[in-house]
Amino acid sequence: MAGGGFVDPGAAKRAHLYEYKITSYFVLSCIVAALGGSLFGYDLGVSGGVTSMDDFLKEFFPKVYRRKQAHLTETDYCKYDNQILTLFTSSLYFAGLVSTFGASYVTRTRGRRASIMCGSVSFFLGAILNAFAVNISMLIIGRIFLGIGIGFGNQAVPLYLSEMAPAKIRGAVNQLFQLTTCLGILIANFVNYGTDKIHPWGWRLSLGLATVPATLMFVGGIFLPETPNSLVEQGKLDEGRRILEKVRGTKNVDAEFADLVEASEAARAIKHPFKNLLQPKNRPQLIIGALGIPAFQQLTGMNSILFYAPVIFQSLGFGSGAALYSSIITSTMLVVATFVSMAVVDKFGRRFLFLEAGCQMIFSMLVLAVILALKFGHGVTLPKGYAVVLVIMICLFVAAYGWSWGPLGWLVPSELFPLETRSAGQSVVVCVNLFFTAAIAQCFLVSLCHLKYGIFLLFAGLIFIMSLFIYFLLPETKQVPIEEISFLWENHWLWKKYVGTSSAV
Repeated sequence: MAGGGFVDPGAAKRAHLYEYKITSYFVLSCIVAALGGSLFGYDLGVSGGVTSMDDFLKEFFPKVYRRKQAHLTETDYCKYDNQILTLFTSSLYFAGLVSTFGASYVTRTRGRRASIMCGSVSFFLGAILNAFAVNISMLIIGRIFLGIGIGFGNQAVPLYLSEMAPAKIRGAVNQLFQLTTCLGILIANFVNYGTDKIHPWGWRLSLGLATVPATLMFVGGIFLPETPNSLVEQGKLDEGRRILEKVRGTKNVDAEFADLVEASEAARAIKHPFKNLLQPKNRPQLIIGALGIPAFQQLTGMNSILFYAPVIFQSLGFGSGAALYSSIITSTMLVVATFVSMAVVDKFGRRFLFLEAGCQMIFSMLVLAVILALKFGHGVTLPKGYAVVLVIMICLFVAAYGWSWGPLGWLVPSELFPLETRSAGQSVVVCVNLFFTAAIAQCFLVSLCHLKYGIFLLFAGLIFIMSLFIYFLLPETKQVPIEEISFLWENHWLWKKYVGTSSAV
């Protein structure tokens, strides 16, 4: 079996005894926690829009502004090739990847809720610094605070949602993180579209409004319950059972609570969770969840399109207003696609969405490359008909990403790790994700300048490789209780060779 997509039903221990109801307490808890995604999304959306605004460029990047105004004759791909400008974006993600290791300690010892609240405070401070920045140094320091906030939020929120959710709807619940991320992107694009007309300080309003989701997340976090998994992990068994009963809406939680206690006992035996990730029994989680999926999520090229959608559209001949408007279209597609994913992920499964989207994304990238190779560059404005096709292809690409690598890039890693390595594993996930996010952000514009349309061919090739990765290495995890995911590796054609018993460290 190439994909290892089946699991022996006899392997599960108590899953068939789990009971739950969808309570208002559960729904509200997940909605509040998922607001963490809006921090990530708002920054993704607002950064690209601000870096294409003339007032922002005049104040901080005058050379880029002059180059933008001059009609380049050598190539139109290089208007925004400036490493300091891209550092404005990527510095946030470098800060996030470092902070996630501190977030791992807080998440494990103080709980998921504590990390969520720490993230909101740091993000708020960063937004204030950016809004009132008077030089590039102040901008970068603000971005670092934003990055710390995202590092904490992205570390804790996917874990929180996966642990709170019943197994049968875990996919849809976890994707609330992606939904709020996409809504944050969409709102940011609307904000940019409006503030672009406010001269000369509209960009300050765009950056400063990041304080709104941070405030909502902090205030909501005050009333947020800790996950039962985390409470049991901290030794608070009575409180853990009480919250589990309240979240599940039933007193009959003996089976699920017994699994949590058993997992917690295994977790307490682990003194060095990061070192334990290197054990052979954790090889599948390390390669698939901690390294492969978070890296590939960024290597799709999607975040480059989100960062620089206004810049890309301007480079391809769209006016400033048209560029921001096109960004609104693509971010709307992302929101719609996330709803599609939430509706079908627990029915059709993770593998199906990954593989279908891979085909769609490769097709879109190839068409983009062909159009740009034939009709764009050297001072020639892209013909209207081809520009429309280009926007459609970008929308198809965004839609495919929106129901696959976008939400599943956070869902699948968050459900693969056992409790004893879950916070450490999620830290590696966030670190790898943000490292590749920062690297792509820092390299994309210079790559667009030098590779031209070839950058889209490169992304198409990478998506083909990552689709093979999913087909051969990822088992299907839909509706499998999170504490019993480990049984999947024992039935996989490859991973069963590595998951024998090994000592805890």
